[in-house]
Amino acid sequence: MNERNTVSSAARPRFSEEALQQIQEIYKRYPRDRRASALMPVLHLAQREFGGWLSRESLDYVAEVMEMPPIRVYEVATFYTMYNLQPVGKYHVQACTNISCWLCGSDRIMEALKTKLRIKVGQTTEDKRFTLREVECLGACVNAPMMQINDDYYENLTVDKVAEIIDRLP
Repeated sequence: MNERNTVSSAARPRFSEEALQQIQEIYKRYPRDRRASALMPVLHLAQREFGGWLSRESLDYVAEVMEMPPIRVYEVATFYTMYNLQPVGKYHVQACTNISCWLCGSDRIMEALKTKLRIKVGQTTEDKRFTLREVECLGACVNAPMMQINDDYYENLTVDKVAEIIDRLP
């Protein structure tokens, strides 16, 4: 996992040279007159680049880089739950509680996570290592219950597996 940069509300974010090159590669996927279609992958890149979340300054910067009105960026970032608009811990734990996972025991998984991390849903641990979120669906219903930690999926969970996974994180 890459070290995350922390963006304070006073800081003006800037993409690294590598990220700017990645944006140019993203643009190549879309017709020149449809460059706005690249907004979602560019927001995802910005979230990775700027500490796992998108501050207002980050959203404004994405709008500037993409040469589009800031409101267009805000509309997308506030609509989709995959964009974090507040800081998250080093490990962003998202537990699915939709019907497939619930039928397979996601309520026990969520309780195990809250107990293990000693936080409630929506909170971040004092040491800023873990943020716990409940999500509707992560698209792995066949292997329910499941959770996502940062970019990694964990499926066929049990209470014991949850504890082992959390304990293995550096």
